[in-house]
Amino acid sequence: MKILLVEDNPSLTEMIAAFLRERGFAVDTANTGTDALIALGTDSYDAVILDLGLPDMDGMDILRSLRARDAGHGSMLPALILTARDGVIHRVTGLNEGADDYILKPFDLTEFEARLRAVLRRPGAREAPLLQFGDVRFDTGSRTARVHDEPLDLTRRESALFEELVKKAAQIVVRDLLVERLYGLDEDVSANALEATISRVRRKLASHKAGVRIETLRGIGYRLSLGADPAA
Repeated sequence: MKILLVEDNPSLTEMIAAFLRERGFAVDTANTGTDALIALGTDSYDAVILDLGLPDMDGMDILRSLRARDAGHGSMLPALILTARDGVIHRVTGLNEGADDYILKPFDLTEFEARLRAVLRRPGAREAPLLQFGDVRFDTGSRTARVHDEPLDLTRRESALFEELVKKAAQIVVRDLLVERLYGLDEDVSANALEATISRVRRKLASHKAGVRIETLRGIGYRLSLGADPAA
């Protein structure tokens, strides 16, 4: 899952982004409203975390712009407001303008993550919570995979990779899209980082006799296919 974090406080941005990355999210950051609007217009996200007190505009204006865009698309990007504005009128306004949750600073990071995941589980915010390909099932809520009802032990990055592949079933997922979805713009990605993750997931699928393999389409990307991995 990929998150856009819009926050102008560098220390808070670094803390939240590091926390979410440790838990398997890819995170892009923006410290101005202008940068946030550019990111929302050029990239695809699963949710946006939005501070209201930005240096160049009010975060509520970004929320209104986002909801106007969503109305034209027929779907709504989950949006969580993160702010020090604790007045009832501010909370009511934020929720009425289309925020999915309103979180006050200071906050506990574990509660923050739980509320983010709760928003992502809401109907319409994500694809079907349970995805299946062959004998492998992936729960998008808990982000866990099972083979023949046995858990498939995936790291957070491996889980994010497998989610992107299983969402497309047997369709090709281009390499650049996987890099975009698994890594934030602020992360250094080595040339073989994605390939290393692919290789680990392949080995785990084979060791569990999943009957599902990851195919490489050279120069294009990857896709899931049924059948044992001939290289295993």
